[in-house]
Amino acid sequence: METRVRGLLLTAALLTLPLLPGCATVHRWHEHRIEVRAAKEEARAEAAQANSSAGSDNVPPGVVQPQVERHPATVPKIRSSNWELGGHYGIMSIEDFGSHPSYGADLAYHMTEDLFVRAEVGRSTGGLTSFETLSGGLRLLTEGERKFTYYDLGLGYNFLSGEAFFGRSRAMTSSFYVIGGAGATQFAGDKKFTVTVGAGYQVLPLDWMAVRAGFEDHMFNTDLLGSDKLTHNLEAGLGLTVFF
Repeated sequence: METRVRGLLLTAALLTLPLLPGCATVHRWHEHRIEVRAAKEEARAEAAQANSSAGSDNVPPGVVQPQVERHPATVPKIRSSNWELGGHYGIMSIEDFGSHPSYGADLAYHMTEDLFVRAEVGRSTGGLTSFETLSGGLRLLTEGERKFTYYDLGLGYNFLSGEAFFGRSRAMTSSFYVIGGAGATQFAGDKKFTVTVGAGYQVLPLDWMAVRAGFEDHMFNTDLLGSDKLTHNLEAGLGLTVFF
């Protein structure tokens, strides 16, 4: 019973609060707080909208932006033609006949990116043997018979393909190669079956041009100096070819 009386008295007091002069002040203070809170929320919403419209370029202070310079990459546009034609020049050491300049022509067909077939023709001239030098005027061969001419057909393989760098801004496609084949050699008035092996390194300064440096060994049997033996005729030189 006592609890009910207290509840009725509290309800009556709350209903009579708006009639008191001090309660109006409390009511206005409460409304003012609501208005201030609404103004703060509105200002916060406007600031968030301004930041979002500015985009992602606005970086908070203290964040380091990496300054990376991008360099455009140039992809080699090597011609898809499978034929390669050119020539070579170098030095050939003809066994027992000294070292002399050599030159020739090359024609290659590329079956795949790494596998190719090459036909070569080349010429050099043999000098005097030690026997001819010591014998005075005795000559074993005529001038025409000293012409060293070879023809061969070989199978080659490119490996370790990559790039050769010249300076800071120049790079050329490059690769090593090996080659082996067979053919014939005309020398000393006779034609001999010849086996040829070689290796080298080539670069492409232009998309349609290749420069190579290599060596080859042209091997055949001969009995020119009285005994039958296998001779090694080493050739080292530079070659220049074009693709078509």
